[in-house]
Amino acid sequence: MGADSTNLFGALFDTPPVRQVVPVLVPLPAPGPYSYAMPEGMYVEAGSVVQVPLGPRQVIGVVWDGDNDESVDPKKLRPITLAFDCPPLSAEMRRFIEWVASYTLSPPGLVARMAIRAPAALEPEPMIEGLRYVGGQPERMTPARTRVLQQVNEDVPWTRMGLAHAAGVSTSVIDGLTQQGLFETVFLPPPPVVAKPDPDYTAPRIEGPQKEAAREIVDLVKQGGFSSSLIDGVTGSGKTEVYFEAIAETLRQGKQVLILLPEIALTSSFLERFQDRFGAKPGEWHSDLSPRIREKVWRGIVTGEVQVVAGARSALFLPFENLGLIIVDEEHDPAYKQEDRVFYNARDMAVVRARIGDFPVVLVSATPSVESQVNAQAGRYHLVHLPTRFGEAALPDLHLVDMRRHPPERGGFLSPVLLRAIGKTIEKGQQSLLFLNRRGYAPLTLCRVCGHRFQCPQCSSWLVEHRFRNQIQCHQCGYNEPTPEACPECGTFDHLVACGPGVERIAEEVERHFPAARTIVMSSDLLGGVKRLRLELEAIERGDVDIVIGTQLVAKGHNFPLMTLVGIVDADLGLANGDPRAAERTFQLLSQVTGRAGRTGLKSHGLLQTYQPQHPVMQAIVSGDPGAFYEREITERERAILPPFGRLASVIVSAETRADAEVHARGLRAAAPPVSGISVLGPAEAPLALVRGRHRFRLLVHGRRTSEMQAFLKTMVSQGPKVRGSVHVQIDIDPQSFL
Repeated sequence: MGADSTNLFGALFDTPPVRQVVPVLVPLPAPGPYSYAMPEGMYVEAGSVVQVPLGPRQVIGVVWDGDNDESVDPKKLRPITLAFDCPPLSAEMRRFIEWVASYTLSPPGLVARMAIRAPAALEPEPMIEGLRYVGGQPERMTPARTRVLQQVNEDVPWTRMGLAHAAGVSTSVIDGLTQQGLFETVFLPPPPVVAKPDPDYTAPRIEGPQKEAAREIVDLVKQGGFSSSLIDGVTGSGKTEVYFEAIAETLRQGKQVLILLPEIALTSSFLERFQDRFGAKPGEWHSDLSPRIREKVWRGIVTGEVQVVAGARSALFLPFENLGLIIVDEEHDPAYKQEDRVFYNARDMAVVRARIGDFPVVLVSATPSVESQVNAQAGRYHLVHLPTRFGEAALPDLHLVDMRRHPPERGGFLSPVLLRAIGKTIEKGQQSLLFLNRRGYAPLTLCRVCGHRFQCPQCSSWLVEHRFRNQIQCHQCGYNEPTPEACPECGTFDHLVACGPGVERIAEEVERHFPAARTIVMSSDLLGGVKRLRLELEAIERGDVDIVIGTQLVAKGHNFPLMTLVGIVDADLGLANGDPRAAERTFQLLSQVTGRAGRTGLKSHGLLQTYQPQHPVMQAIVSGDPGAFYEREITERERAILPPFGRLASVIVSAETRADAEVHARGLRAAAPPVSGISVLGPAEAPLALVRGRHRFRLLVHGRRTSEMQAFLKTMVSQGPKVRGSVHVQIDIDPQSFL
């Protein structure tokens, strides 16, 4: 918006406002805002949330920054239908939306949509009906009525249900007293969705290195202004308690805090730790919330009533009233990358939002990303290092199990070395964790007679057998069918064989060796969803389980007091692809999983089954020297000019036919401008060449760190073939997935 923006919206007019042209950003993949007329008597400003007509329907939009287009006659424009009674999006938030849209090459309307995705919260919550005692006595006193009158006084209003519950009576008792005139009806504001956290509710539980680390972070918060910090600490080192002190200082300053977590729907233990420290839980923001709760949380955030939010990556786009600190916990986690509609990395965008808002951001991880390590080494991030576990806890002793020397029995997947360790752990009354990052029973089912492999009809991926549900399922599109009894190719019965293990198959093997053990399987695709997973986590913490078999869900920062053995079933699994981040991700995941053991001081062990014991990742994990691994990985990235020393962008072209996708992809390649320092690789069929019935071709754009990647891509797309028919082009800046 120009310098005369207040004049544009009539803020300085004493005379009745005239019909004016207003730019409105609508939640569509349009390149910019549309022009609407502002009706007489309505006042809106930049950031106001409005309802506007778009074709035959009404949509929610945001009044955007921009100069008044004097060439447009307001009388020819459709008017704004409604201006919602909620605070406008701040200039800071609008600038952030535009920055994300520009960086990711996404339509700004789709980015803005993430900030206003709770439409029912745009109007104030209605008042709720309450009762106030006005004095007097009932015609006939009963014990129930006596209890009610003992609870009330003339100054404090009650809700009908609240008073009945407090007095231990039915609501009919309250209704009878109301009919006799002892209560009058009043209207009360709706209760807050969460209580206000108290920064001084309990004293911090930190000592030694943790106290010094907390002082460094708190000093940055006190100084104010933008700063970016990285808390790098081994698992169980007290990183959470350290950043809790930064949160406490921010709350004392009267500002809001955003805590990003990769799997907020599963982190009930984190919410309880927060409540123990601050006396109240934070507001939650994730996909598992009911629409009603999401609306209340959104409204509380935009008004400032909700002071702390713990949320998944989408929480980054909530329109905070006075945001003063962002925490990105487990900053290395791939879950922070969104790969749908707007492709963005919440970790990187959190740093941008903090810089735009001029406040601190703190990244936290036991296994930081290579990008964050390089930023810390270069001085762009303030590094806080916690090398030891909190209190008396010690890191587990880690050992490699060479599967060539200690192979499992025929048809099995667990080495005798690991099986003996599990038996000893059960004898001690302690817990074991077996980790395999593969859902279901088996990743592939085939026919012994004709060799037929069960493949998804819509994707180029094998169907995974889920024996617990008696289904074979595609993990790309969700297609599923009952597990067949006969081969559909040759018709032979009883000759289908499951190839390779999933967690369900490992559970079957464990039960065969330890039939009396209490075993539980944790996987995101089991029935019961988040509620079931939380109950299972609580059961593990109580010690009601002997052996836990799980996917990467079990690596998400959980604290299992009795866990003293961690067994990695297939440590090589993540290394078996062409992902340039494969070594880093394998190191991070295995380090996080083995870190679940020994967090309460019990002697603990980690066993990693591998066919590549000399691999640098395996050696780095068991040596206890992550610095050597990072040094090697950083050197290789720098030599290959890969991020963070270079830039990557992925262009995926998909269509209903293979020919259409390939022709368009080749056209884009031919239209790439000749720019020094930027090269285009491909097009080639994507590793997942068919997803949901759409054929996919992929181009990878590689440039130096200083390359103007966005300008290059804009030129390539604009000069390339026009998108026609079923063709769709997706651009992913800084890709995390190479499938």
